[in-house]
Amino acid sequence: MSDILPKALVKAIDELGQLPGVGARTAERYAYFLLRNDPYKAARLAKALDELHSLVKVCPISFALINPDEEVSSLYSDPDRNKQQVAIVEEPLDIVALERTREYKGTYHVLGGCISPLDGIGPEKLHIPELLRRIADDKVEEVIIATNASVEGESTALYIQKQIRDAGLTTKISRLARGIPVGIDLEYADQVTLKHALEGRREL
Repeated sequence: MSDILPKALVKAIDELGQLPGVGARTAERYAYFLLRNDPYKAARLAKALDELHSLVKVCPISFALINPDEEVSSLYSDPDRNKQQVAIVEEPLDIVALERTREYKGTYHVLGGCISPLDGIGPEKLHIPELLRRIADDKVEEVIIATNASVEGESTALYIQKQIRDAGLTTKISRLARGIPVGIDLEYADQVTLKHALEGRREL
């Protein structure tokens, strides 16, 4: 392809192809779209990407993403948020999903991933020691484990629960309820989802 297309376009296609979920054909479409449209669109995208590392910080307490002028996450410093309730999530964008419900009024703690030996991620790479300190320092009354409903998410949840208890902390530990999504036939549900659906069944 490098002999057919201009080198600059090939480079753009190669770089876009590095993004997760973007295959070769999709990368070609993205690059060509940027090429054939107003150069201002490409410039805006380049500027936004350039500012990602310089204008995005990580909260030293909750590990949520924050603006460069913030010391800590506003979801932690807000006096209307309940610091005695902490939802543990795998990644910063998981916070967005919970906030969209408009039901949760506690704070968050981002692990930075989940335990996944196949990917070389052990518990030492996650923000678990910082979580234990938060529980003690903020006198946390409830920890809500909101890791993903995957084998790795389940393993991480069990590890966190054990670490909290081994640290002698008596805070309440809860887990997001799991069930069969609306519109999904039982035969297509995975084993983890079915297991949680049975465990979380309610009397009618």
